[in-house]
Amino acid sequence: MAYVKERIYESMFIIAPNVPEEEREKLVERVKSIIEERVKGKVDKIDRMGMRKFAYEIKKFNEGDYTVIYFRCDGQNLQELENFYRITPEIIRWQTFRRFDLEKKERRAQREKTTAESSEEKEGGTEA
Repeated sequence: MAYVKERIYESMFIIAPNVPEEEREKLVERVKSIIEERVKGKVDKIDRMGMRKFAYEIKKFNEGDYTVIYFRCDGQNLQELENFYRITPEIIRWQTFRRFDLEKKERRAQREKTTAESSEEKEGGTEA
């Protein structure tokens, strides 16, 4: 069995402004559950940015409710999330992309942690 490394993704989607607030909350929770159940990912953070004006009209709307979700997954089932966005009429725009910068930062922190631990072990071993 091949090991597939977990990657960090960011998914931003815009909900139409004519959707009531309670429905928007339910839609965000539904996206979260799709990431966890279908995509087999782990949600790190949900950032509700609220209503924002568009630079140009999108599907006859001048504003929308922005939400950004940061999550981890292996990328195998990411198409499930894209399909959900595509068939949900309340979501008028979306974009999902891999966050190489966050992965790099995390690897660097992990590397520094392991070198610090190994240097502590070396120092502890020479004193005994």
